[in-house]
Amino acid sequence: MELLEACELIVDCPHSTAKDEGEGYPLIRTPNVGRGRLILDNVHRVSESVYHKRNERAVPQEDDLILAREAPVGNVAIIRQGQNVCLGQRTVLIRPDRNIVDPEYLVYYLLSPGIQHVLLNSANGATVSHLNMSDIRKLEISLPPLIIQRIIGQTLSSIDDKIAINAKINQNLYDQLTAYYNYLFSNLDGSLTVSDLSINVFSGGTPSTSNETYWNGEYYWLSSGETSERFIPSTIKTITKAGIDNSSTRKAEKYDIVIASAGQGHTRGQTSMLLTDSYVNQSIIVVHATKAYLPYLFWNISNRYEELRVISNSNSIRGSLTTKMINSLSIPKANENDIKAFSEYAWPIIFNIENNLLENMKLAGMRDVLLPKLMSGELDVSEIKV
Repeated sequence: MELLEACELIVDCPHSTAKDEGEGYPLIRTPNVGRGRLILDNVHRVSESVYHKRNERAVPQEDDLILAREAPVGNVAIIRQGQNVCLGQRTVLIRPDRNIVDPEYLVYYLLSPGIQHVLLNSANGATVSHLNMSDIRKLEISLPPLIIQRIIGQTLSSIDDKIAINAKINQNLYDQLTAYYNYLFSNLDGSLTVSDLSINVFSGGTPSTSNETYWNGEYYWLSSGETSERFIPSTIKTITKAGIDNSSTRKAEKYDIVIASAGQGHTRGQTSMLLTDSYVNQSIIVVHATKAYLPYLFWNISNRYEELRVISNSNSIRGSLTTKMINSLSIPKANENDIKAFSEYAWPIIFNIENNLLENMKLAGMRDVLLPKLMSGELDVSEIKV
């Protein structure tokens, strides 16, 4: 049946202006629509008066779905209990008929590869791809018996719940370390530079994208956009030995610090720690240091995002960071015993964060394998144990 036959569809609200925004309720725009979950970090907010005025048309309720009509096209998230949000522009609210549709099932059905393919192929627009409401209304969906829907939804949701718990644990661990860093290293006199505490600072390169023999190999290859994650256990792309030998890419080692030297939007200045060996592109600067100094350097540099952007804008014609800038970046001159104490405290926590991320990779892989098989009926839901 068509989606419109099983759900009420409510179109997005009017465009918000700067005067509408402030403290208050989260305004869900397309970047806030994640894979099954709302992304509420750095969310725009609207005042209570604007919230109630906006929601005269549609108050998002628990178990409603929000679909992104514009980039990231096709992402869909479910509203959880206690999430009082305001519907933003270029989104659509999907309210399932609970008598025939399980909301959790519908989230994963809409995220299944077949439906995502349909949605992405339906998207149009010369500048920005977007979904028309007519295509969304006519979207064909398959609904097994309600009890089967619930089992599928609960099974896949339980995996995402475990992933979310690990992510919260990691955030808490990072915050603990940040607090200890601030306790040890506030109000220091004197300074060193990154080059004083590191072994090497370098950047990489990119194998020819037109040569297929250079790509999809056994070696990780990192691009600047992936520094949006604080810790990086794997990369999106891989390269071959031929790609390494025929380009200026260079190898960064596990636990090295990687900084985005260039990139669109907010990318430039982002800092991450690698949790795997990886080759890097020309828009990545790598800081390689001993394990004694790595945590101290990482917690310092990763919390100086705005400063790094100012430095790159004022000292480079193209508005990018250079290895020379990073080498000369000032670092507080801390007591060696304090740096040692911080490292001894930090490394077990970093290893814990790493283990949680690796578990999440396995969980996400299991979820993505189960998803199409459960949706197609290839796998009997009674056989699933999470």
